[in-house]
Amino acid sequence: MASSTAGLRPRRKKNPLSFIYAPKVIRPAVAIAVLLVVWQILCSGEGSNLPSPVQVLEQTYPLILNPFFDNGGTDKGLGIQIFASLTRVAVGFSAAAVVGIALGILIGSSKFMYDALDPIFQVLRTIPPLAWLPIALAALQEAEPSAIFVIFITAIWPIVINTTVGAQQVPQDYRNVSRVLKLSKSQYFFNILFPAAVPYIFTGLRIGIGLSWLAIVAAEMLIGGVGIGFFIWDAYNSSLISEIIIALIYVGIVGLLLDRFIAFLESLVVPAEQK
Repeated sequence: MASSTAGLRPRRKKNPLSFIYAPKVIRPAVAIAVLLVVWQILCSGEGSNLPSPVQVLEQTYPLILNPFFDNGGTDKGLGIQIFASLTRVAVGFSAAAVVGIALGILIGSSKFMYDALDPIFQVLRTIPPLAWLPIALAALQEAEPSAIFVIFITAIWPIVINTTVGAQQVPQDYRNVSRVLKLSKSQYFFNILFPAAVPYIFTGLRIGIGLSWLAIVAAEMLIGGVGIGFFIWDAYNSSLISEIIIALIYVGIVGLLLDRFIAFLESLVVPAEQK
């Protein structure tokens, strides 16, 4: 009787605010609070060259409250600066994704192409991204396309390499089945090769988007103009350390969001059992 009545008991309603108490929220919040306290203690002394969190907030709250002001030239809010950098990243990364995936599949599915091109790519990928900037400026003669090229050349290598590995990891049984069924090249690509390589492709994309965001900040310090990298460099030249710190926080948050965005796209494309 007890067992039959147990099933009739009303279910407890889930608290809509229960996520606030989840360990994944509480633990990072505690860690951030501890970090801020330590930072405040270390930078509160008179001999400190760096501002404390309270000083950073006091000195940069106009930037935080109005991130989209535009006073002309490079005197713009952090929102506009970040949007300009994201635009460059979007163009360069998109081009790298298209070219990198195509090259990776070509190299991974052809032993001849792999033997011919892999040594070249292994050499080129070790060149620091900013080392390409003088070459890009000499060839393109303009700062904007040069910055986009730096993004492209930075992001393409992890995409190519991971896609190549993915194309090489197609199980031999799948290859045998495709021969038995006499699949055409297009059928083999869409039904076997590409689905097998997709998890590796997204790994390359996540690495590439992170490197792209790192590279554009450094490149903008050199090419100038509107962008979060130049904003940081200009703040340094003006000894506005608090503005540098708040800009770095914004850079970190945007980098995290970019990574989570690619991960979200992966969750839509890659089945859970393939991860």
